[in-house]
Amino acid sequence: MASISINNLVKKFGELTIIPGLDLEIADEEFVVFVGPSGCGKSTLLRIIAGLEPLSDGEIFIGDTKVNGVPASKRDIAMVFQDYALYPHMTVYDNMAFALELRGMTKSEIDLRVRRAAALLHIEPFLDRKPKALSGGQRQRVAMGRAIVRDPKVFLFDEPLSNLDAKLRNQVRAEIKALSQELRTTMIFVTHDQVEAMTMADRIVVLKGGEIQQYGRPEEVYETPANQFVAGFIGSPAMNFFDIRRSGDGFALIGADGLAAPVPDAAKAGLDSAQEAVIGIRPEHFLHAPHDPKAFAVTVDLVEPLGSDTLVHFNLAGMNTVARVNPELRPKVGEQLKLAAQPGKAHVFDKASGRAIR
Repeated sequence: MASISINNLVKKFGELTIIPGLDLEIADEEFVVFVGPSGCGKSTLLRIIAGLEPLSDGEIFIGDTKVNGVPASKRDIAMVFQDYALYPHMTVYDNMAFALELRGMTKSEIDLRVRRAAALLHIEPFLDRKPKALSGGQRQRVAMGRAIVRDPKVFLFDEPLSNLDAKLRNQVRAEIKALSQELRTTMIFVTHDQVEAMTMADRIVVLKGGEIQQYGRPEEVYETPANQFVAGFIGSPAMNFFDIRRSGDGFALIGADGLAAPVPDAAKAGLDSAQEAVIGIRPEHFLHAPHDPKAFAVTVDLVEPLGSDTLVHFNLAGMNTVARVNPELRPKVGEQLKLAAQPGKAHVFDKASGRAIR
């Protein structure tokens, strides 16, 4: 088992800087997820840790060992890729055993490791099959099993669920999380899907332009986002944003077309010294408040029933806005609702820098 320490890591492709200078500490046995939009540098960072991509500057330690320049085969890591990368002419058993055979391990030790990993992943019935006879989820389990048998210091996952359908994604995601708790090995998981990040990680690294925007526990990143980018990226549906400007002695929400609405009480803290700011309200933090005189009166433009709850789209201060409401409300298009922000749940950000105002 091993911790990972990254000091002032820089990655350039020619004159183009992908990662400008990154510091990161991952504790032993921690499950960390790198998340961010396409092109943010998350897969590049993972490949650098794996030794598949050279760094331009900085230092990487796995445990107490500096691994700058150490080839991937010598770093004692195992990587699971998006495309499975199984040998099509080999059985599942042989795919999992192959790396151990190259190490010169005995047949009895190989058999013990393969069958133990197969039991963990519930693929014992498939050991004699070849990959073409397996489903996508089964192939991904075999790819994970091939990594597990090596008993590495660190597991690296590069968007391993991207090729699976929605049901399988949820199933395999849960299996990987359970596996991390059972193996107690340091794991890094790369995804662009913030739902995967929130449900799997001990801590999340949110990346943008090769820089860490926030590093913390899922609930911390969700409840207290460091800036507007993190607030908008984490959460589904995304947070609603409105410009705030002074209006007389108070403030008003100003939409794209200049329409104004009063700022909810939940967002007024921290605004005293601001001239311009941005308020963010998550869809799930709107309340149906038919008797609240300060609630927004809105007209429903679109309804999306999801079963456990319902998404309501409406126009607020000229901005398309989404609220998550109880399905028993049964809203209809054209109907008027009164909605209010939950106390303490609105977020305020500096207009110029995007930083959160606490």
